[in-house]
Amino acid sequence: MSSTDDVSHKRAHLEICPPGSNGRDTALFNLAGALCNRFMKGGNVGDLDEAITFLRDVLELRPSGHCDRSSLLLWLAHCLSHRYDNQGAVADLEEAVTLGRAALELHLPGYSGRAVSLSNLANDLRRRFQKHAQMDDLEEAIELHRAALELRLSGHPERSSSLHCLALCLSNRYDSQGAVADLEEAVTLGRAALELRLPGHSGRAVSLNNLANDLRKRFRKHARMDDLEEAIKLHRAALELRLSGHPERSSSLHCLALCLSNRYDSQGAVADLEEAVTLGRAALGLRLPGHSGRAVSLSNLANDLRTRFQKHAQMDDLEEAIKLHHAALDLRLSGHPERSSSLHCLALCLSNRYDSQGAVADLEEAVTLGRAALELRVPGHSGRAVSLSNLANDLRRRFQKHAQMDDLEEAIELHRAALELRLSGHPERSSSLHCLALCLSNRYDSKGAVADLEEAVTLGRAALELRLPGHSGRAVSLNNLANDLRTRFRKHARMDDLEEAIKLHRAALELRPSGHPERSSSLHCLALCLSNRYDNQGVVADLEEAVTLGRATLELRLPGHSGRAVSLYNLADDLKTRFQKHAQTDDLEEAIKLYRAVLELHPSGHPALSSSLGSLALCLSIRYDCQGAVADLEEAVALAHAALELCPPGHPGHDSSVNRLSVTIRKGFQKRTLSHDLENPIGLRRAALELFPSGHPYRLSLLRSLALCLLYRYDNQEVVGDLEEAVSLGRAALALCPPSHPNRASSLHDLAQSLAKHFCLQSIAADVDEAIALEREALQLLTPGTPTYDASRRCFTTYLQMRINPRVPVTSSIAPDITHFDIHQVIRGFTLETLKTMPTRLLHTLTGVLCNRDAQISQFMGSQQYNQLLSSCRTCPLDQRRTLIHTTISGYFQFVTFSHRWSANEPLLRDVEGHSIYDMSTEGGFGKLQAFCLRACEQDYLWAWSDTCCIDKDSSAELQEAIGSMFAWYRRSALTIVHLSDIPDNGSFGTSEWFRRGWTLQELLAPPTLLFYTQNWSLYKNLTSSNHKTDANVMQELENATGIDSKFLIHFSPGMDDARSRLQWASSRCTTRPEDIAYSLFGIFALHLPVLYGESAENALGRLLAEVISQSGDISVLDWVGAASPFHSCLPAHISSYQTLPLSSCQPHAEEPSLTINHQSASSTAPRKLYHSLAKSPLPQFFNRRLVLPSITHRVAAIELQGEGPLTPSYTYKIRASGLRPLEITLPDKLEDAATKQGALQLVRPWHSKLLSPSAELDATSGKQLLSILGRPFNALLLVRLPHNEYKRIASSTLIVAKPVDSGSVLQTKVKTLNIV
Repeated sequence: MSSTDDVSHKRAHLEICPPGSNGRDTALFNLAGALCNRFMKGGNVGDLDEAITFLRDVLELRPSGHCDRSSLLLWLAHCLSHRYDNQGAVADLEEAVTLGRAALELHLPGYSGRAVSLSNLANDLRRRFQKHAQMDDLEEAIELHRAALELRLSGHPERSSSLHCLALCLSNRYDSQGAVADLEEAVTLGRAALELRLPGHSGRAVSLNNLANDLRKRFRKHARMDDLEEAIKLHRAALELRLSGHPERSSSLHCLALCLSNRYDSQGAVADLEEAVTLGRAALGLRLPGHSGRAVSLSNLANDLRTRFQKHAQMDDLEEAIKLHHAALDLRLSGHPERSSSLHCLALCLSNRYDSQGAVADLEEAVTLGRAALELRVPGHSGRAVSLSNLANDLRRRFQKHAQMDDLEEAIELHRAALELRLSGHPERSSSLHCLALCLSNRYDSKGAVADLEEAVTLGRAALELRLPGHSGRAVSLNNLANDLRTRFRKHARMDDLEEAIKLHRAALELRPSGHPERSSSLHCLALCLSNRYDNQGVVADLEEAVTLGRATLELRLPGHSGRAVSLYNLADDLKTRFQKHAQTDDLEEAIKLYRAVLELHPSGHPALSSSLGSLALCLSIRYDCQGAVADLEEAVALAHAALELCPPGHPGHDSSVNRLSVTIRKGFQKRTLSHDLENPIGLRRAALELFPSGHPYRLSLLRSLALCLLYRYDNQEVVGDLEEAVSLGRAALALCPPSHPNRASSLHDLAQSLAKHFCLQSIAADVDEAIALEREALQLLTPGTPTYDASRRCFTTYLQMRINPRVPVTSSIAPDITHFDIHQVIRGFTLETLKTMPTRLLHTLTGVLCNRDAQISQFMGSQQYNQLLSSCRTCPLDQRRTLIHTTISGYFQFVTFSHRWSANEPLLRDVEGHSIYDMSTEGGFGKLQAFCLRACEQDYLWAWSDTCCIDKDSSAELQEAIGSMFAWYRRSALTIVHLSDIPDNGSFGTSEWFRRGWTLQELLAPPTLLFYTQNWSLYKNLTSSNHKTDANVMQELENATGIDSKFLIHFSPGMDDARSRLQWASSRCTTRPEDIAYSLFGIFALHLPVLYGESAENALGRLLAEVISQSGDISVLDWVGAASPFHSCLPAHISSYQTLPLSSCQPHAEEPSLTINHQSASSTAPRKLYHSLAKSPLPQFFNRRLVLPSITHRVAAIELQGEGPLTPSYTYKIRASGLRPLEITLPDKLEDAATKQGALQLVRPWHSKLLSPSAELDATSGKQLLSILGRPFNALLLVRLPHNEYKRIASSTLIVAKPVDSGSVLQTKVKTLNIV
């Protein structure tokens, strides 16, 4: 009978039971029951209202003491609870609780209905708790459910209901109080309830859903992925039971979306995020306007869309997220418990949109919403800390926009408040430390309070300590702490700060691989630090690396990137510096081009405009000096004027702008190429002098230039006061130039010029006498034959004639600022630069004394070569002087390097320092060292280097630098002498131990010139060649001894090309310290990695190989056979694992023909699709010891143990994998049972898109080539699947050659990106 027919039947029965009849109460009760049942099926509230009315009538007919009154109370309470759930009238809930208590009082212990009364009252109390958050209600509900559970023993049909409801209550208490024991018990009870609600049970779906929710809560508490994986599995099972039309389907969609979103946050699988968005949309589609869960669905979908925006930067996602959060906010009116959450999330989205589009209105609204959220999240609210933090971040953004200090001060105050709430152990404490450090760093930049900078460094260190390797925020903490340390270096000039900053930036760069959105920032900041170190120490390698990094940054910061202008500017600065070092015109031209590009990006009002104008002016001024184009000088003056207008007095750049303009204008007057009014430059110099106090480095230049300007004006306008002031200023300038000052000669000359003019005006003999004395002193300081000497000499003779004949006119002769001292300084500068590319210590072959840099310079300054150079510079044309100096110094400091097999008693630094090696014993290593120096001297070289005594091995910093520079030193050397101590004079060197040592590989490859000496220091086979690398017979022997092709032996380029071959060259070599086998390859691969003596050889080799793969993507590094490294399962424990020749993927296997490819399959769309999927695969990359590896995967369908070795332990397995022919492998160890389970194993072919031809499209021929390549045998990796979608390589001890089945299986190839540990 249908529910409608049942109601009609019961109404008819009631009509025959008029009021007063004996059966009326029963008829009313039965009709109420039928109406309640129809409401449960159809949801018509009218039925429920009528049922409640009839039950109230029955209650009047069954007074206290009636035997059925208790059941009537239960029914009426039940109906009122349903109406509360439907309409939300609190009065219904209150009455339901009252009736439930009355029913329970009638259902005494032992009464059959007591359990249901306990359970129903508990459910109503939980409802009331959810309404009013009174913990007393929840505590009582838990107590009642426990009592009900005791009455519903194992086997009771309602036991699952009690377990389920008690779990809900405990879960609510956990949400309120955070007691983990409640959550653990809720999970346990949920599992017990689910076990009783077998498939087919009406309550199974809700039990699946609630248990999943509790597991997700536990995941959020403990971050155990097993909980989240199980929750996802349970939600999927619940969703299958809640088909389309089910009233709770939207709940399952919503909860599953939350779990997938959490998994994305943990593992980063984009598929999870995409599914979360899809499910969120589906849930929202079911929760129409008016649905109680619509607001939360709007909010969660918006959060997922914002997350997707952060991944892909699609503005459509962010715009939709903002629209959804607005809609949720409209539903969460004032007083709604989740209103603060909507305000908070909407503020985050608007802040993101501001970051992307720069609309200030978005930032202002974000701040307003953040304040509103914070007002609702009063002290004690669980979300207060995050609201404090996010509002502070938005205020800092506003400060960066408008420079209002109030915003920054408030941001600092809010971050401090958040930090107080995030105590030690809080998961977000590192975020608060990090953000507060940023704000303090900003305040230091604005106000210069050193205490702010110190605190920023301290907080940055604390944040970094909490963000251990693997933490998602470690890179940004490394970067920001490095920036603060660099700032402190610029304040205090402590090199420790800069060295640490460089180290931290390198670490951050390793965590930001190619494709990372912040990689350009790390490249940029590291370049700045290296540029600073060059300015401080003058190491050219730092400048070169800064330029390289600057170019890499600029390539990533394409037009439109917010950081492009600053990258252009800094690269231009470094190129300008390099020009000043090497005088390469290309550098200067490129710097000017880059500065012009910066100016195009800096509109009027930009804070960096004055700096860009000034820098371009300086470059044009330098080009004028080099090329003499007046247009450059004219433009430089105009730009310098424009820069100064933007820097009024008090501006940080005012001083430098004044000086820059002064210099450019002075150049014009000196060359008589400019005719500007003198009033402006004179006024500028006067103003600048007031700003530059005594002792300021610019003061001398300003005094001299102002004096010259006044002298020029006197010549044009004959204002006596100008001449008087010029004399006074000249005296002040000379007072700043003591006898050793490089500008003293020029200052003497300038003052003499002014005094001579004054003598002509007033005929005071003392003036001309003083002018003669000053010019005479200048001549003593200048070098005869130079333009400055000649100008000074002409003036001197003129002044003498003036004293004899006062009518002789005085002509202006302003001497160039190049003095006798400048020539020495230029030579010394070239010497220092040359030495910086060489080892720090060298043996002087004539004296046998070990010389440091200062001693090397002293040797040169006292040499005949130096005296000859000085003499030549006096007669050499100016345009040839630089080449002459460079050639002389480079020739003098040519050095010879030593390569040998270390033996016992090698002399160390402390043994030879302060002694001549020729005066020491000839025993042991001393004799070998003496013989080496003698051979170098015989070859006419003054300097020699040996790795035994020329490095301070007690200094870890020096040892690190030496290892990092050693390849370059051998490459830079004029000759490398190899001593084969184990080869007799008539022997062949192929058997020498020298060819089996690790360090000697780079000593063989790097030097352009090499000579081999035998045991008794005779040339190998008495060959008289000056370079054994040019001897065909020797090269053939070297090829045979090393297995290295002669083209590499002669012309080897360090780097990562063909990395697998380089590893094979080293595979048969060894070192005394195991970790050295990796360090000895740093130079060969052109890598700069830390040297960490004491680490394991496996770790050292692992770091090297991981860096090679990350920088080059070369998957041939994974092609090896042997024991796996504890560093990573895809890397070998020992270098010897590379002795096996790799199986080329581009050439057919010797024993296996290529697959037959028919024309139809090659020309179909399938190869094109395959090509594009292969071409679009990401590059292999190491990240926190995880290898992200694109691979062609073949699932192992079956693996069977065929047999065991009878003599030695061996196990042969037959493997069948999808798309591959069956194959067998023999292993020394038995595979674990877990590995042989169905679906646990994959045979994979590592892939790199560079294996494809560069063609963008495939024709039939290239399609055949692709299928042919993929159809050939390949060396496969056997991987086992681990939890969390990770893999591990196993069975690396045997070569696994896999062969595709046919062209059809090749066409079905899919590339997957695997995470391998």
